[in-house]
Amino acid sequence: MAKQDPRVDAYIAKAPDFAKPILTYLRRCVHAAVPDVQEQLKWRSPSFEYKGMFCGMAAFKQHCAFGFWKHKILVARGVIDENDRAMGQYGKITSVADLPGEKKLIAIIKTAAKLNGEGTKMPRPVKAKPPLNAPSYFMAAVRRNKKALATYEGFSPSQKREYVEWVTEAKTTATRDQRLATSVDWMSQGKMRNWKYVR
Repeated sequence: MAKQDPRVDAYIAKAPDFAKPILTYLRRCVHAAVPDVQEQLKWRSPSFEYKGMFCGMAAFKQHCAFGFWKHKILVARGVIDENDRAMGQYGKITSVADLPGEKKLIAIIKTAAKLNGEGTKMPRPVKAKPPLNAPSYFMAAVRRNKKALATYEGFSPSQKREYVEWVTEAKTTATRDQRLATSVDWMSQGKMRNWKYVR
């Protein structure tokens, strides 16, 4: 068994009475699943590392929490139920009975550690942009120029967005009107918003 961090011992000792058996059980299962695990105290709570962070636990006044760093991958692979509650896929744990049995929990912990062992990375979140909503004054100006309209309609969504945002982000009406006139002129020439920088 890997060396236990005395700070985790102290954390468990100071935890509320109901939490001590929960934390002890979780710690025992983690060490049984991953003999080379390293204990740390991060964000003032015990965390377990194996080739990087992979799980952690915490005690609060009336419940405990236990969660996996790569829980979304574990959910996607069907290892744990889809129950994303930030740190604590098992919800508010008030007794050991709220957790899976030891054999099952050890198997889950082994799978979580294996992700780190294989170098599996968490997918980067993709921030979806809101749908483009060109204001009526913008579209009215573009429609008055057939060449500009044809260019605009042939643009990709991101190219359209560049023009619309440039015009709508103007601080004054005068600046907005000037940018709108420039936009229509450039589009009538078949130019994208940042045409000056395209080689």
